[in-house]
Order: sequence, then structure tokens, then C-alpha cells
Amino acid sequence: MMETYQVLVLFIAIILFSILAFKKISAVILGPLLALLVILATQMPIFDTMLSNYMEVAADYVRRYFLIFFLGALFGVIYQYTHAAESIANQLIKMTKGKYTASLIMFITGILTFGGISGFVVFFAIYPIAVQLFKDSNLTRRLMPAAISAGTWTWSMNAPGSPSIQNIIPMRSLGTSSMASPVAGFAAMFAQIILIVLWLEYRSKKFTARGIVFDDPLLKPIEGIGKVYKDEELPSPLLAIIPPILILVLFNILKFPLEGAVLGGCICAIIFFYKRIEKGVEGWIEVLNKGAQNSVIAIMNTALVVGFAGVVSKTKGFSVLIDKLKSMKLSPAWFVAITVSIAAGAAGSASGGLGVAFAALGDVYKTLPISPESIHRIAAIAAGTLDSLPHQGAQITLLAICGLTHKEGYLDIGVTQILIPFIALAGVCIPLIQLGF
Repeated sequence: MMETYQVLVLFIAIILFSILAFKKISAVILGPLLALLVILATQMPIFDTMLSNYMEVAADYVRRYFLIFFLGALFGVIYQYTHAAESIANQLIKMTKGKYTASLIMFITGILTFGGISGFVVFFAIYPIAVQLFKDSNLTRRLMPAAISAGTWTWSMNAPGSPSIQNIIPMRSLGTSSMASPVAGFAAMFAQIILIVLWLEYRSKKFTARGIVFDDPLLKPIEGIGKVYKDEELPSPLLAIIPPILILVLFNILKFPLEGAVLGGCICAIIFFYKRIEKGVEGWIEVLNKGAQNSVIAIMNTALVVGFAGVVSKTKGFSVLIDKLKSMKLSPAWFVAITVSIAAGAAGSASGGLGVAFAALGDVYKTLPISPESIHRIAAIAAGTLDSLPHQGAQITLLAICGLTHKEGYLDIGVTQILIPFIALAGVCIPLIQLGF
């Protein structure tokens, strides 16, 4: 009876986390609040547990990953305020001549994210371009959130070589490389891309056939679209693509730490686009200050959720739950996939879920009869499944940007960012790993 109670406490805490996050309560509040709830419900020492297990795990996450968040945020604001992101997007739009609108937006956001630009920056940079492209193609805005975020939160963050934090956490925890399990990883990446394109094109045709187009009277009117820049107002797309490529080369080929690779990209971008920021040094200070502020908010939101795992991992219910999962005789691959996806769902974040999973189960993962490289790739993909449940802060933000409700825009988000990554994980990645690839 006591064991059941201990496990039940953890499930209640996770459900509460999801509900309260959906109500837009900040992770800065939820992390310590729900950690305290678990402590009280399981009769652990309050101050000792909060000051040791909670704060030590949260602080360790900041120690490990702050520079990545910091430099990534700087690179993102540079590309936002110099309009280099729009330059790359406009060039890709020209290449397709306005066809395959939703899929094109997905590719643009994926390429920008794979190049090291923050997902939140991509949202704001691409939204005005997406609106114009959807309008020109007379395609319903209901697909816009899925098209924008499908490229940001799927293959671009879990593929081998990606400079995303989702690829870095397993590297730092397991001692693997960014290219861990390349065959299974790239196969899963292509599976995600193909399935997302098929879904977006199917939905585009279905909506259009039903007469649901851009000027949809059932949707909230668009306000404050933002300026869509002409080619002559933007930096050269050839220059704009060089800093992201430099990051990937430094990171994957020259084996720089990600911090060094992104710093190199930032320096290169500042040199290339220095004159595009008004007021010279003073203007650049304002831009970089914005990026620095963004980085602090992002890492604290994640770290204070990860601290919750430091408390959960010390409860009796957690030990009971892990023992039960082990007794189910799951394969090591599925054990990693299930535990990481549940953690990501509870955290409402892929990076937060990975942080939670490795903080709580890192030692367990290392004892599994499966290679660290396989664990790395499975975990990176699994983190991008249940992280996109309706309470995810990023999706709530994006729906708000697009002026849509969950009812209007979430179905396609759920298919492209929960169902399809899960199909790629279960139907491609894990089978290939079990075959020895």
C-alpha cells in the first residue's frame, strides 16, 4: 500500500505540472513548487532536500549548459535583428516558386534551427514570411503553427550533427559524439521529413478542397503581421548561410565544443553584418543585451524543472517505479525511449525532459546492455515526442503569435511533432539499432 502511495504521488505531481503549465504558470514557479509538494507528500526533510537534491541538480544543469544557452541566444538575436534569417528564407522561397507552401516553411525553420538559431527566434523571424507566403498561396492559416514548428522541434534537433541542446545533453552525459548512431539517426531524420511533408501536403489539399483558405471568416483577424523585407533590404543570402555552416563545421568536423563553435559563428556574423545594426557599437550592445536576457530566462526555466528530478529521484516511489519498469523486461532501447518521453511530457520541454531523465536515470542508463551511442540517439528522438503536448510553452506561444487557438491549430502540431517522431523512433530508429546499426 505504501509503495502504491509513493508512486501515486509522482503521477499526481506530473499531472499537476502539465495542468498548471497549460494554465501558463511559469516553470520558475512550478519547479520548486511541485518539488516541495513531493517532499511534503513523501515526508522527506524539507530544507535539506530543497537545498541539496533540488538546488544541486538545478545548479549543475546551469553549470553544464549555461554557455550553450547564452551563445545560442546571442547568435539567434544577431540573425533576428540583422534580418539574416529572413534572407535565407527568402532565397529558399524563390527556389520553390511559391509551391508546397507549408512544407517549404517547415524546411526553412528546420534549416535555420539546424544552423544553430534558437527556435523562439525562428518563430518570430519566420512568422511574417509565413503569413505572406500562405496568403499568396491562398492556404489556410490553420496549418501555419505546425509548418513553423515542425521544422524546429523534430529532425533539426534530434538528427546526428545537430548543434541543439537535445543533442548536447546525451553527449555530455554519456561521453558520445554529436554523430552518435549515424545510420539509425539519419534514417529517422529522413523518415520524419518525408512523413511531415506528406501530412502537410495532404492537409493543405484537404483544407483547400473544402473551401477553407487564407481568408477564413471563422479565424481571428490578423493584427501586427510585421514587415516582410524585400531582397534589396536584406543581407546577401550567401553571406547569411556562412555563419551557420561555420558552426556545423567547427562542431562536427573540427570537433570544437559547441560553445566554441557557436562563438565562432557569432563573431563571423558580427563581422559580416556589423553595418546592418544602427548606432554602431551602441546598437550592437542593445542587441547582445537582448540575447543575454533571453538566455537567462531560457536556462532558468529549464534548470528549475530539472531540479524537480533531483527530488523525484530520491523518493521511494521513483525506485519502485524503475524496478517495475525493469521487471517488465523491456528491451534497453524501449526502456530509454519510454522514460525519456515521459520525462519530456511532464516537463513540456525536450531539453527539460532530457535533463530530468539523465539527472534521475543517468546512472541506470549507463548500466544497460546497449551502447552509449544508441542510448544517445534514442533519447534525443524520444525527447521530441511527448514534449509537444498541449501544455508546452513553446506551442502556446506560437499559437498566440499566429492568432489561433488549440482547437484551430493543435491537431497538425500533434501529428507532426508527437505522432511522426514516435513513428520514426519506434519504426525506424529502434529497429535499426536492434539490428546493429
